[in-house]
Amino acid sequence: MPAQASAPAEAPQVASVEARKTGPAPAKENLMDLGAEETGAPISLRQKSWLVRHLSLLLRRDRQAQKAGQLFSGLLALNVVFLGGAFICSMIFNNVAVTLGDVWILLAVLKALSILWLFYYVVGTTRQPHAVLYQDSHAGPIWVRGSLLLFGSCTIFLNVFRVGYDVSHIHCKSQLELIFPSIEIVFISVQTCVLWKHCKDCIQVHTNFTRCGLMLTLATNLLMWVLAVTNDSMHREIEAELNALMEKFSGNDTNTCLCLNATVCEVFQKGYLMLYPFSTEYCLICCAVLFVMWKNVGRRLAPHASAHPGTLPFRLQGAIFGLLLGLLVLVAGVCVFVIFQIEAGGPTIARQYFTLYYAFYAAVLPAMSLACLAGTAIHGLEEREIDTVKNPTRSLDVVLLMGAALGQMGIAYFSIVAIVATRPHELLNRLILAYSLLLILQHIAQNLFIIEGLHRRPLWEAAPEGATGKREAEPHHRGSLLELGQGLRRASQAYIHSYSHLNWKRLALKEISLFLILCNITLWMMPAFGIHPEFENGLEKDFYGYRTWFAIVNFGLPLGVFYRMHSVGGLVEVYLGA
Repeated sequence: MPAQASAPAEAPQVASVEARKTGPAPAKENLMDLGAEETGAPISLRQKSWLVRHLSLLLRRDRQAQKAGQLFSGLLALNVVFLGGAFICSMIFNNVAVTLGDVWILLAVLKALSILWLFYYVVGTTRQPHAVLYQDSHAGPIWVRGSLLLFGSCTIFLNVFRVGYDVSHIHCKSQLELIFPSIEIVFISVQTCVLWKHCKDCIQVHTNFTRCGLMLTLATNLLMWVLAVTNDSMHREIEAELNALMEKFSGNDTNTCLCLNATVCEVFQKGYLMLYPFSTEYCLICCAVLFVMWKNVGRRLAPHASAHPGTLPFRLQGAIFGLLLGLLVLVAGVCVFVIFQIEAGGPTIARQYFTLYYAFYAAVLPAMSLACLAGTAIHGLEEREIDTVKNPTRSLDVVLLMGAALGQMGIAYFSIVAIVATRPHELLNRLILAYSLLLILQHIAQNLFIIEGLHRRPLWEAAPEGATGKREAEPHHRGSLLELGQGLRRASQAYIHSYSHLNWKRLALKEISLFLILCNITLWMMPAFGIHPEFENGLEKDFYGYRTWFAIVNFGLPLGVFYRMHSVGGLVEVYLGA
């Protein structure tokens, strides 16, 4: 035993002597040295050290230039946001010195500059030689671009309704008010087209100018969102006109500016109020896409990373129970939505319809929470590896998921305080209290499930990675690239053939993901198309005041709609990767 123990102790000494004789370790050799060794060309130690120093210096300078460009463009966006925020805050707290027209002028200038940069990016930057050598396959999935097109179209129609409403009141309004919605229509049209086509670009030329242009456009969209959240002038104007019409019918004359054609104005009013949440949603999506493009400026990808990943098509694969339960929730949600919308068309909404709405949520949210907790537990039992590869798109997905959840959670906490402080014993208030608590729990459980699923390596990526890792762990055998490719293909086919059947864990994850996808679509549809009981039940509005609660709801509801839509995209990836 002592002789056996002393043998390993002497091995490091022999290895160290051999290492001193042979020079630096192969791990420090660069790619050119390896190629030279394969061809048999001798390379001196002095030449190798010069190449290493030269290449490391170039890489260091490239990283420093990228960080400097990101810092400068980030500071530009920060200053623009602070300037616009100061204008908007001054409009809110001192409407005499800074008016809404001043804020519109500032935004019109920013939109004009952004339009000029977007045209230059398409006509000048992307047409340069070697401008777009790589494309990020994870950026701009089809559901993001589809949402961009949908919400962009709704925002354009929103501004069309705004122009029509202003034209119908042209006898008592300034004609300059027609310019600002027109500029916004042009800005949204150009921006949507550019982002649809170039959201995957990893631009390699004009990098600093491109970063500044992206940050300027992102800051413009962020200020548009802040103004939409805080500005209730149009809503107040519509409400004042409705009150004036009621007084006119009762025989009292008012000085309120009334529409020339009441029927046409009612169409414009309802269209504007219904499409208003889509404008805030559109701004949030544009900010996310522009941030990913900003992170990809100057980014160099490996050839296999820039190619489109071999994701599987969306198939049920035996997931029946999740589909049936999800469809049941969807049908029930559509019924509640139709009933509530019919009742909302009248002057007031009866309390039993609020009770129906919150009872539906109180039944669906616990089921979703239990499904998410079960899915998270199954993730812990899985044998799939955790994907630790750096991925800016996935990191942004996690940040957006966590940030967007704060919208509905914030409204829920404000509702809890208002209910507990006023009338917690009434049936409707108890339902609202239960709805708020269950909503917070469901957001937390769903975030855990989606984030855990996004960081699991998909089935189709596990086989090549495992085969490659084994290949790298084995001693180096000199063979042709054709033999290596055939070996990887055989290993991949054997892995997929072995694990192509659905075991109970994969099937359960697919059932849970499909059920949650349909539930989130249902919960996205209801607030996106006009159901806002948080603002219409009157409890929180009376407790916090109209203007404060308007800002809270307009801040939280678009984030809630964005969260549901973003959750659907994340759950689709979890479903495909299971």
